[in-house]
Amino acid sequence: MSVTDPQPTAAESLELDAVQMAVIQSRLEASVRAMINTLLRSARSGILAVARDFSCCILTAEHELLAWAESIPIHVMRGPDIISRHIKEWHPNFKRGDAFLHNSPYHGNSHAADWCLLIPVIDDDGVHRFTVFAKAHQGDCGNSEPTTYAFNARDVYEEGALIFPGVQVQENYEDNQDIIRMCRMRIRVPDQWWGDYLALMGAARIGERRMLELIDDIGAEKLAAYSKQWFDLSEQKMADAIRKLPKGSRTVHTKHDGFPRLPEGVPLQVTVSVDPDDAKITVDLRDNPDCVPAGINLSEGCANSSAMIGVFNSLGPEVPANAGSFRRLDVLLRENCCVGIPRHPHSVSAATTNLQDRVCNITQHAMAEMADGVGMAEYGYGVPPSGSVISGHDPRTGEPFINQIQLAVTLGPGGPNADGWVTAYTAGGAGMMYKDSIEIDEIKHPFRVTEQRLLTDTAGDGRFRGSPGALVRMQAVGTPITFMTNSDGIDDTARGVRGGTDGAIPAQWIEKVDGEVVEIDAFHRLAIKDGETMVSICGGGAGYGPPYERDLALVRRDVLDGWVSRERAEQVYGVIFTGEELGEGVIDEAATAAKRAELASA
Repeated sequence: MSVTDPQPTAAESLELDAVQMAVIQSRLEASVRAMINTLLRSARSGILAVARDFSCCILTAEHELLAWAESIPIHVMRGPDIISRHIKEWHPNFKRGDAFLHNSPYHGNSHAADWCLLIPVIDDDGVHRFTVFAKAHQGDCGNSEPTTYAFNARDVYEEGALIFPGVQVQENYEDNQDIIRMCRMRIRVPDQWWGDYLALMGAARIGERRMLELIDDIGAEKLAAYSKQWFDLSEQKMADAIRKLPKGSRTVHTKHDGFPRLPEGVPLQVTVSVDPDDAKITVDLRDNPDCVPAGINLSEGCANSSAMIGVFNSLGPEVPANAGSFRRLDVLLRENCCVGIPRHPHSVSAATTNLQDRVCNITQHAMAEMADGVGMAEYGYGVPPSGSVISGHDPRTGEPFINQIQLAVTLGPGGPNADGWVTAYTAGGAGMMYKDSIEIDEIKHPFRVTEQRLLTDTAGDGRFRGSPGALVRMQAVGTPITFMTNSDGIDDTARGVRGGTDGAIPAQWIEKVDGEVVEIDAFHRLAIKDGETMVSICGGGAGYGPPYERDLALVRRDVLDGWVSRERAEQVYGVIFTGEELGEGVIDEAATAAKRAELASA
């Protein structure tokens, strides 16, 4: 079956009513959710089957992001469109039954650990109508060290990852066995990888099937008309939101913590400009350092997406994120920049964390400086041990294991209308990843989680506070366990905005069997011995607005829940409780009014 590109049709003039638009939108989102459900229920590794570090979306044949349901923003906001264009360039003659494997961060992908499958949806007339896209973070991607975040790698060669730039992995629905053998030879846990590959392929094929059914049910012309109207409507919603903002420009600076490869750290800045007259937002990342000799450089996809996430976080949920609304947003990047467009062979192994969090944070921080009710405070930083890659040999089976765990990592920032999301994780993850089940982690890995809890007085205070930090203790059982951790935010932590306070600083240490406590660096690869405990404290998210403006009922609830101490409530929030004992938390309204007036005038 030969394939042609879609030709201009009556869809250009076809107008769909609101009911038709809603039905098609629901069908598209249901198709994406079917892909997500397939991946979640059939994947083998913990990072996919438990933590859900994957995303699915649908692109038009013109490489435009159309639908992505509950996917991870850093995976899909910008990148799938660039990848799709490269695939079309490299493989101009699509056939039904084709599938393309891609993970090259130099051609649109986030980083080498995120493997993508793209499948062209080709109708019965041989016309390429859509592309379905599935991306999944691998437990192991062939790196030289047992981690998918090679933060110490000076270049992609030292990183060691397998790189597939748009390789045709299936033809006529049959795998290319040469590629499969290559992967099994280079992956430390080949059976785990094989199960995840099958889950990824199954998700993409489910998406293809659902889209072919949709074409049969609704027709290609109506779907083309829907895409055009949805993009135009989304652009209008974006323009309307921008026109409500004040005109102006803000520049915000930050600095990534130093670590052995880069002891001086990495200074960054962003300039965000809002033009409500033209209904455009521009984010300029060009005035930043060149690519660094470490694995924390951003890929083009992540640099774009990081800034875009910061903007969309600042505008509210009424603006859809798709190729239509993206027309009103310009992200300015330059080549060979650590937060721009990297040149091969610079490593971008940790592009979905670290500098990505920094860019997103300073973008929404800049938006917050423009007006109250806009922007957000900063997410907590880093990938602490409770979210790190662990590896070793399981004494119960004698087999190697490698996986990224996702225990308690909070980090959520306060916003203009809500407190920080306790399960936010990273700025790019936006709360879309699940937290691990302790019981499942203990079944899959030779360790025991002896403690996991939120910590009092670790959230950034504000009219809307950040999420509190969390403590996790993980004890090795019967074998050494290696942790690879790249936790930022100790020297330059998450900052509050518009009078909100900063989030608490993260920490990590090892508790020896004899009780000795050994402090460890935030960036490390080290093994704990049998019986030793890795202790992880993630930082808290920062606060938005003055704490003394926080609703009294919310402060009372935080104190009763143990998230804020009574002393902090009085000193920072200006909320005074009656009696020596807290009891049911009765507020002394007169004393509270006086204390809040004092804080406001300070």
